[in-house]
Amino acid sequence: MVPVAVLDANVLFPMILRDTLLRLAAAGCYRAHWSARILDEMGRNLIAQHRVTAIQADRLATEMRRAFPDAAVEGWEALEAEMLNDPKDRHVAAAAKHIEAGVIVTANLKDFAPLPAGVRAISPDAFLTECLAAEPAKVLAALRKQSAGYRHPPADLDTLLAWLEGDLPGFVPAVRRAMISAEKA
Repeated sequence: MVPVAVLDANVLFPMILRDTLLRLAAAGCYRAHWSARILDEMGRNLIAQHRVTAIQADRLATEMRRAFPDAAVEGWEALEAEMLNDPKDRHVAAAAKHIEAGVIVTANLKDFAPLPAGVRAISPDAFLTECLAAEPAKVLAALRKQSAGYRHPPADLDTLLAWLEGDLPGFVPAVRRAMISAEKA
């Protein structure tokens, strides 16, 4: 069964990490979900950090909605008050519970305890490593497609992995091992 994951805004903030997560979802490694509130938070943070303009943030959210029309989580609001994790992240937990997602992918694990039964918070590093273990061929193909898509600057797979290494210190070596195994096969 394909994992169902709610992506927290903080994993959608870094461009290369966001691209990697979304490409693996597009490849069928998992089903990605977010609420409008999560996308709004992503956009506000991108604007606040002067990474994009308000127009660019809106365009990004629109493109994400277009690319993943089934990702939107709606109707979670009534569950927010029941969540016991950090108040500022209860909306994420409520979204996960509402759609019965097994996973919340977040870089801020400490704010996601406790969670409802059946939902766990996991770092993007651990999550992507699990995806790789479950679907190595799909993950490697998605990463190759991702690196081939970069033009300014261009990037081969090794360059992409170098860019990801700071955020994903467990995933990147696992990808390199998987590449060696695939070459030997």
